[in-house]
Amino acid sequence: QVQLVESGGGVVQAGGSLRVSCAVSGLTFSNYAMAWFRQAPGKEREFVAGISGGGLATRYADSVKGRFTISRDNAKSTLSLQMNSLKPEDTAVYYCAASRTFNRLTTPDGIDYWGQGTQVTVSS
Repeated sequence: QVQLVESGGGVVQAGGSLRVSCAVSGLTFSNYAMAWFRQAPGKEREFVAGISGGGLATRYADSVKGRFTISRDNAKSTLSLQMNSLKPEDTAVYYCAASRTFNRLTTPDGIDYWGQGTQVTVSS
């Protein structure tokens, strides 16, 4: 059974930092590209950041470039997202996601497995 379990969400003031993590089990972690998506109330789920199976290639949404950093530890089957200089518009539920194909990582249709999400709230 594949499981993606997020942790590390919470409430932070604007300008602050937060790190969310995802523990993955039930699949060969290094064979999957991984991503973070987010969904704010009343909005569609959107791509935030992605990383290839080996960790050498990354992609970011323009709205988070230079502020967020995605990383993975294949030995521990974990994915992380370091979020700095947070803004109120970053408030959303953040989802960990796995895809067999790096080139399909940026759309929900390209995702094979989802986590349950963790809430990140940035106060102004």
